[in-house]
Amino acid sequence: MTRSSSPIAKCALACALVVAPASAARDDQDALRGGLVEITVEQEQAVERGLLWLSDTQASDGSWAATIGFKLNNSYKTTATNKGHVGVTALAGMAFLAGGHLPGRGQYGDNVERALDFVLSCVQEDGYITYSGTRMYSHAFATLFLAEIYGMTHREDVRLKLQKSVDFIVKSQNSEGGWRYVPLARESDMSIVVCQVLALRAARNIGIRVPKSTIDRAANYVVESAVTSSSSGGFSHPAYQNEVGTFHYQKESHSRSSFPLTAAGVTALHGLGIYSDELIRKGIDYLNVEIDPFNRRWGSRGHYFFWYGHYYGVQAMYTQGGRDWQNYFTRLRTFLIDTQQSDGSWRNSEGPGAAFSTATAVLILEIPYCFLPIFQR
Repeated sequence: MTRSSSPIAKCALACALVVAPASAARDDQDALRGGLVEITVEQEQAVERGLLWLSDTQASDGSWAATIGFKLNNSYKTTATNKGHVGVTALAGMAFLAGGHLPGRGQYGDNVERALDFVLSCVQEDGYITYSGTRMYSHAFATLFLAEIYGMTHREDVRLKLQKSVDFIVKSQNSEGGWRYVPLARESDMSIVVCQVLALRAARNIGIRVPKSTIDRAANYVVESAVTSSSSGGFSHPAYQNEVGTFHYQKESHSRSSFPLTAAGVTALHGLGIYSDELIRKGIDYLNVEIDPFNRRWGSRGHYFFWYGHYYGVQAMYTQGGRDWQNYFTRLRTFLIDTQQSDGSWRNSEGPGAAFSTATAVLILEIPYCFLPIFQR
């Protein structure tokens, strides 16, 4: 595959060159040697085909219809079908933003504008962003989308609703320091905590008020969820490992750990401003071993575990940089390009549906473009 000479590739090259602080020459050299991933023509074509599919499947109200539900063990419990899904709509909107398209501007500016209107219409009086029964996953993705929009446009109507949605996350944090499927739940889990953390980080980055105590409590939850010794207990099945370097689904030592949860844990630490902790290095080492996207344990046929696992995996590795990032992304990119459907979509065999998997796949492929603030080192 050859390097593209497009404006996207040039932008990504420039972005990669300013990744690391100039405190150590070897850090700069490592960024150049391992952190510079060439954007290929095939990669750009896959992104464009994915965006075109998303554009063609957007509903008239600006949403993307999907299956609404929540994780139940390894399956997905459906609560509504073929409804506008505010979380999926937010992810699809971010896929356009990450491709360089802004509300009302560019080839897909109208798609972004209509997605934004739909998400704004779903912000309730108390700040909860929900539609047709969507839960805290969707609230977090919608909050992240609004934060990225506000950072790029400084629209006052977006800022007002973004602050309300952030305040709702803050109020919903439980005594453990985490979050669960529904607001104010007593339990927490890593897959939902990471969503809230990234939404809060994006909001805080562009000046939205987020209490430090909320961040500190979330950081404690993530740190306490790490598997730090081989005697931590857990399941014996290989798909539910409790190896040193992984992160538990829930804070209890008997809770399972996995590739997606470890990717979420490392990304959450990065989102909380922790970049050099031993937990991160151990987590990255584990992800390097379990990285194979063809590994059926992580649902390579389109299970939603695969999509959210690699959505966070790509962020963890991108922030890590160097050879870890280069090895991870080039292998995953090949897999995604090879599995894209003829219509431009990606399959989602268990979960919200093809709009979710397609938006996620496009976002993964776009991370080296450096257009989306949350995807910048």
